[in-house]
Amino acid sequence: MPALPSFDVLTGTAMRIKVVDIGANPIDDAPPYSVLLQAGAADVIGFEPNPVALARLETRKGPTETYLPHAVADGGRHTLNVCAAPGMTSLYEPNPAVLNRFHGFPEWGRVTARLPVDTVRLDDVAEVIGMELLKIDIQGGELTVFRHGQNRLRDVLVIHTEVEFLPMYAGQPLFSDVDIFLREAGFVLHRFAPLTSRVIRPLLVDNNIYAGLSQLFWADAIFVKDFTRLERLSDAQLLSMAKIMHDCYGSIDLVLHLLTEHDARRGTGLGPAYLSGLRAAPLVAAA
Repeated sequence: MPALPSFDVLTGTAMRIKVVDIGANPIDDAPPYSVLLQAGAADVIGFEPNPVALARLETRKGPTETYLPHAVADGGRHTLNVCAAPGMTSLYEPNPAVLNRFHGFPEWGRVTARLPVDTVRLDDVAEVIGMELLKIDIQGGELTVFRHGQNRLRDVLVIHTEVEFLPMYAGQPLFSDVDIFLREAGFVLHRFAPLTSRVIRPLLVDNNIYAGLSQLFWADAIFVKDFTRLERLSDAQLLSMAKIMHDCYGSIDLVLHLLTEHDARRGTGLGPAYLSGLRAAPLVAAA
């Protein structure tokens, strides 16, 4: 189906979004903010301590992207567990009690090197001040970043974070721990995008070790500033959050809710204009 028109087209606005990407290594799909980058509407500060991945990012980056060679955690010195599969490299030790129950993971999680690494606290990085969208995927270390970035989280409107339901790494926080912390910090869970399951051994489905079945394993979770407490957001934050949720996630109900609040404060007509534009769009008309 055709994509929705952009937020700027629907509302007649033109805003830039400040994005911070912790664990920016381009391993899998395009990042959730790619549509903002393509439209020239995002300024990205990325963190990637892996020199090879950082070099790849530097080669591919556009004029509004900046990448820093820092590992983000609690500001201490830690051991980086480099794994056979780059996407499993973590400050946490892989957990064979879990990984051995699933196809592929015993090899993917095999540690090939242990490297000392100095980390920085998010609160101590001046470049991230004013970030509005935070994307983070660092294999179990997300909660540590949040705990040592609480001052910076006050500016954040949307968090896109990987979460686990089983401890892939020894001692790592799980989804419930992240959810509790972020709720206390003023966020609510919006949705998962997507949920990922895997088949428990010895069963193998369609001879495909990547196939899922019944056991949830991990997910990307989208958290947003609590939309039942919009008095905590400025007028500009309402519009920025609406732009992120429309362009990156297509969450038109939340977007309309935010615009309605903005209209009530400022006497604007963005909500009706947005809804009218949606009704005229092919995607909505076909629904």
